[in-house]
Amino acid sequence: MSETKSQAPKKLFIKTYGCQMNVYDSERMAESLEGYVPTDTAEDADMILLNTCHIREKAAEKVYSELGRLKPLKALNPDLKIGVTGCVAQAEGEEIIRRQPAVDLVVGPQSYHRLPQMEARVRTGKTALDTDFPEEDKFNHLKGRGQKARRAPAAFLTVQEGCDKFCAFCVVPYTRGAEVSRPAEQVVREAQELVERGVREVTLLGQNVNAYHGGKTLAELIRMLAKVDGLERIRYTTSHPNDMDDDLIAAHADTPELMPYLHLPVQSGSDRILKRMNRKHTAESYLRLIEKIRSVRPDIMMSGDFIVGFPEETEADFQATMDLVEEVNYGYAYSFKYSTRPGTPAAERPQVDPAEADERLQRLQALISRQQYAIQESMVGRELSVLIERAGRQDGQMLGKSEYLHSVHIDNATAQIGDVVRVRCTRAMTNSLTAVEV
Repeated sequence: MSETKSQAPKKLFIKTYGCQMNVYDSERMAESLEGYVPTDTAEDADMILLNTCHIREKAAEKVYSELGRLKPLKALNPDLKIGVTGCVAQAEGEEIIRRQPAVDLVVGPQSYHRLPQMEARVRTGKTALDTDFPEEDKFNHLKGRGQKARRAPAAFLTVQEGCDKFCAFCVVPYTRGAEVSRPAEQVVREAQELVERGVREVTLLGQNVNAYHGGKTLAELIRMLAKVDGLERIRYTTSHPNDMDDDLIAAHADTPELMPYLHLPVQSGSDRILKRMNRKHTAESYLRLIEKIRSVRPDIMMSGDFIVGFPEETEADFQATMDLVEEVNYGYAYSFKYSTRPGTPAAERPQVDPAEADERLQRLQALISRQQYAIQESMVGRELSVLIERAGRQDGQMLGKSEYLHSVHIDNATAQIGDVVRVRCTRAMTNSLTAVEV
């Protein structure tokens, strides 16, 4: 007999905005909602969750716009439930339900372990709101990753949340709360569960990951994870220069599983702007830190973040950023035009003319692109280590990531998904490399 509609599993659609931590959170939310199977389309769903980010300008309005597009789906499926999760949920709270009555539940990033209870409540026709910063650790209430179907060989793993730095442009301390770290044993246990499901590489996540203090330092945690049988690669992001201690630097030399790639945001090359940002480091201290890191791992690939057009930034301030980028020579970098975040100190300061900020951003991105491509060109002829993540579009082609996080297309591959293979790079393209097995 075929399944009746009442017995069929409900379908869950999650749209994830923003950072890698939101990707991780979306996975954990989906795992917590028993009786649901994933679907790729909102139109097919019985529950829709928008896992939101509050970092960029007009983030909340973009969420309201998306909710307006989703609202008509309720007429097609009266049982459809819509939820808003993540940092916009934390910041807006009851305002979301007031402005968009189609929303059934709102839950912040520290409370999503309560999703099953909230889902049960909304199924009775009530709304559910939870944007508290609960005393209990949500990770103690989330289920283990379990013996579910095998998954992609690279995974995110949150180890730290929140930030105590209070940069003048940032809302994270208000939406994610104070810095908290998961116990090292709990992190290792989750990594073991992921490995049992086919994961070979984990990226340790935190708003300020190198401030990790879960009974161990981040360097100690990395060395513990390096002993997990079957876990071949470890990365971490995002770091603050002021928390990059000597032992963590040493781990880049003494732990082969720690990949030679480091994302270390500086935001500006101008000491005046860094002080206005409340970053508490200088351009010189950042450059000396890069020197120290490269002294123990000369081949490390550096990545960074930059904000252009920060309030009161002058052309001289911007030129200092360009000079810093020239000196570091980034393999990757992410650059953004400053966007006002209401409630942050920088929002009340004199703003840079938008056209001037746009022009500076274009100049910076052009420099970063030249550096990135030159480094990719330098890979041609070199041997690289690649984790195979999926099949390519062409017959016999596999796609993966190098130890330096380059996307690599391997032609005529014999390796399978989850394998780590040696390849020789044959060609550099704009955003990827082509290689053959050796």
